[in-house]
Amino acid sequence: MDPRMNLMAGEFGLKVSKRFAGVSLLIQQSSLPRDLQELVMLRTSQINGCGFCVDLHTKEAAGAGETALRLHLVAVWREATVFTDAERAALALAEEGARLADAHQGVSDETWAKVREHFDDDQLAALVYLVALINAANRLNVIVRNQGGSYEPGMFAEFVK
Repeated sequence: MDPRMNLMAGEFGLKVSKRFAGVSLLIQQSSLPRDLQELVMLRTSQINGCGFCVDLHTKEAAGAGETALRLHLVAVWREATVFTDAERAALALAEEGARLADAHQGVSDETWAKVREHFDDDQLAALVYLVALINAANRLNVIVRNQGGSYEPGMFAEFVK
C-alpha cells in the first residue's frame, strides 16, 4: 500500500506541518520527562493503528535509552511491573484521550486525579497537549497511509528548526 500523498509537498501542507512541528518542539522542551513523552506517544499510536508513528516513537525511545523490555510491554502496561505510578497515570490519560468515542465520560475523574498527583500544572498542560497532538498526528498519517518501517531517527530534525 503506497502513501496517498506527501502532506509536506505542497505550500499549504508545508506551512501547517511546520506549525505542527513547532508545537511538538515546545512540548519536547517542557519539563514533562522526554522518556514519558515517547511512551505516551507510542501507546497512543498503537491504539490508533498508526504504523508510521509506532515506528517513529519506538525508534526515538530506543535511541534515547528506553529499554526493549519497556517498549515491548507498553501495549500491556497494566499487566507489567516495569512502569512507575506516574507513567501509569500518564498512560491511562493517553488511552482515555485516544478512546473518547468509546466512553461517554471521556477522561475519567479517577484518571484525572491520578495524573494530578504526579504532575505539576505545566507538566500536565504539556501532557494534555501531547495526547491531543499525537492523536492528530496518528490520524494524519493513517488518512494518507504513511507506513511504518522507513523512519530513521532524527530525519525530521531539519524540518523543526
